[in-house]
Amino acid sequence: MARVLNFSSGPAILPEDVLRQAQAELLDWGGRGYSVIESSHRFEPFVALLEDCERLLRQLLAVPDNYRVLFMQGGGHQQFAMVPLNLLRASTQADYIVCGHWSQRGATEAARFCNVHVAADTLKEGATRAPVQRELVLDPQSAYVYYCPNETIHGIEFDYVPQAGAVPLVADASSQFLSRPIDVSRFGVVFACAQKNFGPAGLTVVLIRDDLVGHCSPRWPTMLDYKSYAESRSLYNTPATFAVYSANLVLHWLVGQGGIAAIEKRNIEKAKLVYDTIDSSGGFYVNRIALAHRSRMNVPFSLRDDALTAAFLSGAEARGLAQLKGHRSAGGVRASMYNAMPAEGARRLADFMLEFQRRNG
Repeated sequence: MARVLNFSSGPAILPEDVLRQAQAELLDWGGRGYSVIESSHRFEPFVALLEDCERLLRQLLAVPDNYRVLFMQGGGHQQFAMVPLNLLRASTQADYIVCGHWSQRGATEAARFCNVHVAADTLKEGATRAPVQRELVLDPQSAYVYYCPNETIHGIEFDYVPQAGAVPLVADASSQFLSRPIDVSRFGVVFACAQKNFGPAGLTVVLIRDDLVGHCSPRWPTMLDYKSYAESRSLYNTPATFAVYSANLVLHWLVGQGGIAAIEKRNIEKAKLVYDTIDSSGGFYVNRIALAHRSRMNVPFSLRDDALTAAFLSGAEARGLAQLKGHRSAGGVRASMYNAMPAEGARRLADFMLEFQRRNG
């Protein structure tokens, strides 16, 4: 079967070159006669692969020397707990900026371990924008300030980095990671799951400032202590070896594309194609997010006549535009266009939207 254009929100599209290389090496990794899936994580070539992932991430994001790059499992949900367990220290409070499903989930989990002070909440007003800096009611006594720069379900993306003063800033950057430059030095912790922009599910990367490592209480599980991963160079337990291997291929692919600046330019162009089609439809297609906070990665929209949504989705599928159904909590349509989505994907989606409107408008 021919490859389709996969608009899944995650696990998401991977570069075709990466998939073909993984396929070619599935039975014979580097001439060794066996797969990376069958390799010990202590085997020197695999350790070198893991170290190369760190090198590439440091290169692509200009990660400062006083930050650790940690690879682990558990996804965002594990980080929702690890962040408070490692950063609270003697504090009993953390600030959370809420503007969508995932920042809310992070706050709910943190409330099991501390007092969550909601610094701003635009989810309760309908999740159509991110809070702006002047709306943030931050408490300097909080242990950290937490936010999600890109809300995958609602399609909300911050157009700024919150100013948190001397308090460490924590970002759940899963669906934005590697899609645009970031100044890592402005954050205490940045975490991201691989299945959006740099690999398959099963791998999570954490960038954490040195001084924030080593403060987890000994009463919490060892696997929830960032120090366990920092001291072992992410080999405290068996990592998700195939996910690490795949991420390494994606990171090399990203370097070959021209790095973060080049991929950001492409992402801006892709998002503009789809948003322009929505905005010029005369209300046939609707995106409710404030212009300044529209996500480049996840474009949710609805049809003016919801009765046409099923026909739209089936028509798109017939044209090789796959996994466009909106999240179950939001309905409608959602086009996720991560780094690996080619510009042709955005063009073909925009063309189909215009065609569908002509036939049904």
